[in-house]
Amino acid sequence: MAQYTPVELADKLKDGLLSFPVTAFDQNLEVDEAAYRSHLAWQSSFDVAGLFAAGGTGEGFALTAEEAAKVVCMAVEEAGSRVPVLASAGGSTKQAIQNAGDAEAAGAEGILLLPPYLTECDQDGLYEHVSQVCASTKTGVIVYNRANAIYSAETVARLAECHENFIGFKDALGDIEHLTKVYAKNGDRLFYLGGLPTAETFALPLLQLGMSTYSSAMYNFVPEFALDFYKDVRAQDRVAVNEKLNRFVLPYLDIRDRVKGYGVSIVKGGLKAIGRDSGSVRPPLQDLTDKDLADLSALIQQAGIVPAGASL
Repeated sequence: MAQYTPVELADKLKDGLLSFPVTAFDQNLEVDEAAYRSHLAWQSSFDVAGLFAAGGTGEGFALTAEEAAKVVCMAVEEAGSRVPVLASAGGSTKQAIQNAGDAEAAGAEGILLLPPYLTECDQDGLYEHVSQVCASTKTGVIVYNRANAIYSAETVARLAECHENFIGFKDALGDIEHLTKVYAKNGDRLFYLGGLPTAETFALPLLQLGMSTYSSAMYNFVPEFALDFYKDVRAQDRVAVNEKLNRFVLPYLDIRDRVKGYGVSIVKGGLKAIGRDSGSVRPPLQDLTDKDLADLSALIQQAGIVPAGASL
């Protein structure tokens, strides 16, 4: 059973760093329960505001509905007493409702609603899609503004008016005009989080647009660095942010951008580099090459951000 009301959940999530734990796989690319639970225990031992199980970095797109439900259940069992655990919901409206129901049954605090699968959407259709999912669950619902699901400020306002459990807006578009309209119209009724790839890169400017938090993929393998970076962003310490960007984040992007799909692969590569291997990625993603992994390992060392207890 959820420990937070949707409003309480929004208040908790808006003022802390968020992350999406990777899903551990064994040599046969099946979910590795022991490794996953170990990763969750480590991730929830830090002062993170929320963990999203079976999300993008968790390769939720490569999980069956049954696997996703199992992953969320394990996350709640392992970390839910210390950190709010949310799930992802996606695909068709019916599939998203199933994901939301499975997450609620597992005790998750809420869901991130991913774009509908492989179809064009207009505003009335998007409104109905989100509305049906919100009506199907008592937990908090956050929409993900990306790809074929670009929500207008007016649609967001309609959803906020009709559904008390509609609590958040995550953006992966980075359109300043669009974000300004959404925030200006909806204000503090929602909380806003950045969801662009390697969100640290955009965190400081997006803070000015009302995005008080973001989801950090690198938190998976360098949690202390990720938390320090977030503190610098919230303090609007531009000097400290730029120093960390130059020392690690921007060189990290250079490795990430070598191959399409490395946004997830490089996170699992980072875990391998620090001695907390969570296995390979599932197709259609591909693992880092030996050279790319060696470059990432060297970068972590050179940046001086090897996490405590790592065996790099």
